[in-house]
Amino acid sequence: MNKRILLIEDNAQNRYLARFLLDARGWQVIEAEDGPSGLLLADRTEPAIILLDIQLPGMDGYAVARGLRENPRLAHVPIIAVTSYAMPGDREQCLAAGCTDYIEKPIDPERFADDVGRYHPGHRS
Repeated sequence: MNKRILLIEDNAQNRYLARFLLDARGWQVIEAEDGPSGLLLADRTEPAIILLDIQLPGMDGYAVARGLRENPRLAHVPIIAVTSYAMPGDREQCLAAGCTDYIEKPIDPERFADDVGRYHPGHRS
């Protein structure tokens, strides 16, 4: 079973926390610090899930999500926006860009790995 998660996040502390929580559950976390490297790593590693910060430098998460969706090899991969954007309409904007769903920051350490795991293609409720 593919247990790779691609985390596209520019903040080192956020990457550390997400990796710590996901590693503890047996996920293989691959990290990208910006959109272009995230697109490249997604194509090379074919992750089971992509966690995507929206507020990235240079190329924002919306553009990254659209780029991921343009790649036929990644069209089926769940993209979860993990972002501090929590204003009315932000979730809809994430979904319109191609994200599957949205998790608000700050993440809840008690629930984060479970919330992410729900998007794995082999997940059973």
